[in-house]
Amino acid sequence: MNPKLLFWVPALLRTALLFAVSGVVWWWFGLVAALALALAGMAVAVFTQLSYLYKLGEWLEEPHSTRLPDGWGAWTDAFARLYRLRRDDERHQAELTEWLARFRQAMHLLPEGVAIMDDVLFLEWCNPAVERHLGLTMERDKGLRVTNLVRHPDFIDYIVLGRYEQPLTLSFRGRKLECRIIPFENRRQILVTHDATDTERIEAMRRDFIANASHELRTPLTVIVGFLEIALSDPGIDVATRMSHLNLMTEQAHRMQRLIQDMLTLSRLESDEYPMKRERVDIRSLIDSIAAEARALSGGRHTIDVAVDGPDVMGSMEELRSAFANLASNAVRYSPNGGTIRLAWTRGADALSFAVTDCGIGIDPEHIPRLTERFYRVDKSRSRETQGTGLGLAIVKHVLLRHGGKLTITSHPGKGSTFSASLPNTSLPA
Repeated sequence: MNPKLLFWVPALLRTALLFAVSGVVWWWFGLVAALALALAGMAVAVFTQLSYLYKLGEWLEEPHSTRLPDGWGAWTDAFARLYRLRRDDERHQAELTEWLARFRQAMHLLPEGVAIMDDVLFLEWCNPAVERHLGLTMERDKGLRVTNLVRHPDFIDYIVLGRYEQPLTLSFRGRKLECRIIPFENRRQILVTHDATDTERIEAMRRDFIANASHELRTPLTVIVGFLEIALSDPGIDVATRMSHLNLMTEQAHRMQRLIQDMLTLSRLESDEYPMKRERVDIRSLIDSIAAEARALSGGRHTIDVAVDGPDVMGSMEELRSAFANLASNAVRYSPNGGTIRLAWTRGADALSFAVTDCGIGIDPEHIPRLTERFYRVDKSRSRETQGTGLGLAIVKHVLLRHGGKLTITSHPGKGSTFSASLPNTSLPA
């Protein structure tokens, strides 16, 4: 039915009823009584309207804490509509609050820093990431000018000049940051910061790796190419010289082969595409085999002792062999003739450990943290003499990481070193 009819028809019927009753009273009791009844009826109607208006005013003052009256007549429909409006408003407010909470949670979890500034660069809001990146604090710095909080000349110039086509890269608080300004609604601006420190470090490692690998490959290639050029320019070279050149080229080719094999091994260990194949590893057989390889490499120049006092483990036989063999071969290469090398497998309270102890030249303390870096060498000339690739300890580190273990190095210059590869007790067979 038409809303106008719903409102006017009941009102007109009530008015007509009042006039009809007043007419009956006039007929029976006279005009004065009829007028008195009509005035009383009108007074009651006016009082009722004023009462509902007052209740409506009270509700409008505190709509969420005051209950809507039930109403009478046209007020019933009016209060019902107001109730529905309040219910819809509360539902929308709840949805908005939920979405706002989700937005804030998402902004708090973002690794990128986000800060909102007004048209004059005053801080309105920021997430924890930008607090870490720029040293801001939401509670303390809200309402303050961002250029007064971040006192970096490049950052200030970037914001003040307004050239936001390219992001700004700056070193700040010991980190490498990428900053970008995004203008939006009503001249406000969003400041987005990205911590590129790890990316920069990885990129530097990639550059160093390529440079070092190229350098390591260039030396044997230079030797091989040089001897090949000699052979081409002098076909009648004597047999002894030719055999000497062939032996040197073979040696350098084997060096390149070892280097490429180690690089492929490292790539596989770092890749998620090659999950570790767990199997029961016969520790006694593995260490005896590694000791035999070490004795062959030593050629009788060292005494190699073996001690196995611990159980077998679960892990990758191939990877553990590579790690343990690298530690043993390093001990042989860097120990003087006549020295003793000890290979020991023991079980401690918290871990299982394969320790290689030598009586070599030792390592200065400042070098120890960097020994597992690719191609890092304490003495480059010494490493070339021993035919090392510079990747052995990096392989050891990654193998142990895949097995949940770690590498511990203790060394005293001139007295030798101990390299301990420890595995957690969770590696024990069930």
